[in-house]
Amino acid sequence: MIEGIDRITYGIEDTPEQWDTVRRFFGDWGLQALTSASSPHTWETLNGAQVCVRAMNDASLDAAIEPGATLRAVQWGVRDAGTLQRLHQQLQTMPGFQSQGIQDGAVSPQAQVSCLDPHGLRQVFAISRKHPVDVHGAPTNAYGDIRRIDRPSPVYERATPVDIGHVVLFTDRLQEAESFYQSLGFVTSDRYPGRGVFMRCAPQAGHHDLFLLQLPGKPMGLNHVAFTVRDIHEVFGGGLHMGRCGWKTQLGPGRHPVSSAYFWYFENPCGGLIEYNADEDHLTSAWQAREFTPGPTVFAEWAIDGGIDGHTRRQPQSAAGGGFLTEKKP
Repeated sequence: MIEGIDRITYGIEDTPEQWDTVRRFFGDWGLQALTSASSPHTWETLNGAQVCVRAMNDASLDAAIEPGATLRAVQWGVRDAGTLQRLHQQLQTMPGFQSQGIQDGAVSPQAQVSCLDPHGLRQVFAISRKHPVDVHGAPTNAYGDIRRIDRPSPVYERATPVDIGHVVLFTDRLQEAESFYQSLGFVTSDRYPGRGVFMRCAPQAGHHDLFLLQLPGKPMGLNHVAFTVRDIHEVFGGGLHMGRCGWKTQLGPGRHPVSSAYFWYFENPCGGLIEYNADEDHLTSAWQAREFTPGPTVFAEWAIDGGIDGHTRRQPQSAAGGGFLTEKKP
């Protein structure tokens, strides 16, 4: 079974200024830099999911699916050697097939197989590198279901992402791409008919690990990568910290009604957008995929345009000269 995203790889312009920007960005985002000689530009989440950044002209990378800095590969973690052997057999006829560490039915600990998806984006499969972490979001006191007693909810000064949650791609071949991922075992969670499809790695999983979005006249490319944090409080804490560091909000905070998740999107110097994400729906094989008509209120039940300023805790567009709107004037 495919369990989720283990690693994403970006390609960026190979200049000192760009590398400095990327190092600052992922440090502020809350990832742990790996400093070994073999991975000078790799960062980790708390559970070991990795972000790798390479020069866009690195010969080890496949051709980019769009101009400029962007996503260049997605590595999916699988549960066991049996799943990897199945994928090894299945992917051999796919474009760009590659295999290492699998021979005569034996699977080495470093084994992996890969191919190109219908967009030409490298999809890698290996036994998952991620590890369990003792991390928990704050329980909520929903009416009739009190779970937080004699303790306040946390306040985060910044975020420390736990996992890589999902990837969203612009596609110009929606049906072909959906069929490709379904053949690997992905399950459709919900869809915009003819426009987009939310897919999860397994029948029992979070709402989506992949979203394919087809817009009229929009070429294929990266929309965003989402990082899972503990709870809504960490979404706020992380977003406020990024704002204080000078990074630009694209939209958020807000809430998606389709997946129920809270979000905050920022512009990413490695390409596309990047998202803090928390509290998405968890689905099982009993779930029946729904159909939605695209629209602003379907995308976001509510959202703050321009973010919240990390210093004043107010929208940047709000009139200057005061604290919170609820504060009394002297």
